[in-house]
Amino acid sequence: MAGPLPVLIGLDVGTTAAKVAAFEVADATGAGRSATAVGAAAAEALREYRLEQPHPGWQVQDPAAILAAIDAALADVVASLDGRRILGVSVSTAMHGLIGLGADSVPLTPLITWADARSAPQARELRAAGRGAELLRLTGTPVHPMSPLVKLRWLGRHEPDLVARARWWIGLKDLVLEHLTGHLVTELSSASATGLFDVHSRAWSPEALALAGISADQLPEVLPTTATLPLAAEVADATGLTAGLPVAVGAADGPLGNLGTGAITPGIAGLSLGTSGAVRMAVNGPVTDDAGRLFCYALTEDLWVLGGAVSNGGITLRWAGETFTPDLLTHGHADTELLALATQVPAGADGLVMLPYVLSERAPLWDPDLTGAFLGVRHHHGRAHFLRAAVEGVCLQVATIVDLLDATAPVRAVRATGGPFRAQLWRQVMAATIGRPFAIASDAGGTALGAAALGWYALDGAADLATALQAVGGPGGEGGVDGGTQVPVSADLVAGYATRRSRLPELIRSLAEVADVFENARP
Repeated sequence: MAGPLPVLIGLDVGTTAAKVAAFEVADATGAGRSATAVGAAAAEALREYRLEQPHPGWQVQDPAAILAAIDAALADVVASLDGRRILGVSVSTAMHGLIGLGADSVPLTPLITWADARSAPQARELRAAGRGAELLRLTGTPVHPMSPLVKLRWLGRHEPDLVARARWWIGLKDLVLEHLTGHLVTELSSASATGLFDVHSRAWSPEALALAGISADQLPEVLPTTATLPLAAEVADATGLTAGLPVAVGAADGPLGNLGTGAITPGIAGLSLGTSGAVRMAVNGPVTDDAGRLFCYALTEDLWVLGGAVSNGGITLRWAGETFTPDLLTHGHADTELLALATQVPAGADGLVMLPYVLSERAPLWDPDLTGAFLGVRHHHGRAHFLRAAVEGVCLQVATIVDLLDATAPVRAVRATGGPFRAQLWRQVMAATIGRPFAIASDAGGTALGAAALGWYALDGAADLATALQAVGGPGGEGGVDGGTQVPVSADLVAGYATRRSRLPELIRSLAEVADVFENARP
């Protein structure tokens, strides 16, 4: 009898946790695979870390805590594999982070995450000066506080001494690769999300660098997403992996989410929902939205993703829980209890609507100054209504991005991944607000699965990405909901949420006008 299949490890370093999953690698027939569910991992582990807010609007993390979590999660998975052959590690990380390093490569700053909104004034200045559309066309990255370009402008104004001492400016992917391999490099996908990279010439942009106040020699070399590097001995000792094991540099978490769900063909949108959320559709090469509402980032040299991201995903429900039901958060299954309470309220939350801009929002308006609100508040609304309205507000916001993609190219179906979709309420509300065939393509590991598929492709294990995805147990790349769990919803529910979605732009405009009045009335 043949032994167990070898595995390839997908490492997904996100906003609040490092997730490690080992996927069996089989031939096209799947012969010998022990996992039965699409996207199921042979072993997995997760280690969380804190998202700190030292000042209002700041969202930072300790680089050392992230790296320690990576090592611990890798060690957990290696131990549970019990000597099974490991073919390599492939890396996914969250986008838009920024870290300054000194000449000794020691961090001078924490990781300034995508959620950090301190540079909103710098984003506003660039947009007011008419640079927003130009920079989006050049770099594929909207002018927004999430962008490292805009973060650097803030640092140049407020921390000039620190900027003068910085030898390197790197992102989360670069930090992780340097830790795993000892090489200070980045890759095309993460570089394409910095606002500093010319997506057409595939090089650091002199125009963007001038606006950021740094030089190209302060940024890492950009490798293809299919490049590999050997695992460093120190990490091997800490994790139980083998020194020299191939580490595929991988891509950013957004594009890899599409790959992990099999949403790599036209008409199939990939939706990921975690702390934040995004919807993306594969395109052949960098494409820019003339209206400035959609980003475009690389997966490989030839395959890119067009889409939009919301800052306020699952974190919105957690915020609502902390605000309205803090007693439930002392229990071990806080999200489960929050959702159980929200489910007691009918669809539409009895007229309560949330515009979920708890964090500086991104798509479709890319307006970091837009604040959140509950509208339609009445005496009969209790805490369960506010929780339900939070879930519905997130889903309605995500649905507007699907509509924008549909205006570019028809969206036939949506494949989703992410931890919130373990809950039936999130599944039903998202499916109903989107109003198209909707399937959960993987329980929660779509990005790690995408990393493993790209890693197998990078190791020349498959001729194309679709074949590589199937080799590691992923869904097929064709059709509407192939390989996923379709979420059925009633026509009445879809119609009800469609009415709310149609009114959303008017509500947002009204909110913006109110916000302007209060901003101008400040003493």
